[in-house]
Amino acid sequence: MNSEFTIAVHSLVLLAYRPDHMATSDMIAHNVCTHPARVRKVMACLRKLGYVKAKEGSGGGFILSCDPSQVTLAEIYRATSIGSIKPGWCSGDAEQECMIACNMADVMGQIFTEAEMHLLGFLQQLTIQQVLGRIRDVQQDRT
Repeated sequence: MNSEFTIAVHSLVLLAYRPDHMATSDMIAHNVCTHPARVRKVMACLRKLGYVKAKEGSGGGFILSCDPSQVTLAEIYRATSIGSIKPGWCSGDAEQECMIACNMADVMGQIFTEAEMHLLGFLQQLTIQQVLGRIRDVQQDRT
């Protein structure tokens, strides 16, 4: 999993929480604790997929343009992180004569694919609105 997924979910939850459903990339970046350029990159992806709109100029920013109760974390994972669970390097070498070495990369690739399918199944059960609800629950428990 990569940080773009976390930034995307955090940003969408923040926009869902705000009364006007709008925030600048600087505001989002401050809330996420990252650089505004990283936020803009992730928001450009979310904008392209229709989850947010951008308002240019003074008083502009990103505006939530989806129903947070209908957007699943699986959708956001697919948009930002699909395939990232598999590392770029796997042990073994198909050229070796050892049964373990010549098959390990293929088997691990299958395992990572299966793990990602399970992860997507779990994330499909959670919406942006539910994440916001969990945050409210945690906040209430603290008070």
